[in-house]
Amino acid sequence: MMIRIGKENLQSEFVKLVERISGEKLANCYQCGNCTGGCPVSYAMDYGPQEIIRLLQLGQEETVKNANSMWICVGCLQCYQRCPKSVSAANILEALRLLTLRKGEDHDNIKDLPFQFLKEAPQQAIICGFRKLVA
Repeated sequence: MMIRIGKENLQSEFVKLVERISGEKLANCYQCGNCTGGCPVSYAMDYGPQEIIRLLQLGQEETVKNANSMWICVGCLQCYQRCPKSVSAANILEALRLLTLRKGEDHDNIKDLPFQFLKEAPQQAIICGFRKLVA
């Protein structure tokens, strides 16, 4: 099956759902790489923001679902600020997180966090971290 990349040619229901939740149009991304170049945590991701968008454009849903990128993104919006087409990879990664959490799956088990960490970590850090774990 050949998928042509264009605003009206992204046929995957999963991609349509990601676009609806994120408010972004994946076809607007032309793979310049500014998002990944400015991402402060792209070094820790399986696939950088640019690659995640490209994988979605190509219909590689399973690869995207199994990547750790959605869980690593800190939501700083540097990707959006650097994008010449105003595509927010952070919004797309957030949509992927929400879709996973809505299925009752997650990346980390909250119960596995050490009590000492919870006791000493800044409250804001804990709240921001748990934001990723709540649908």
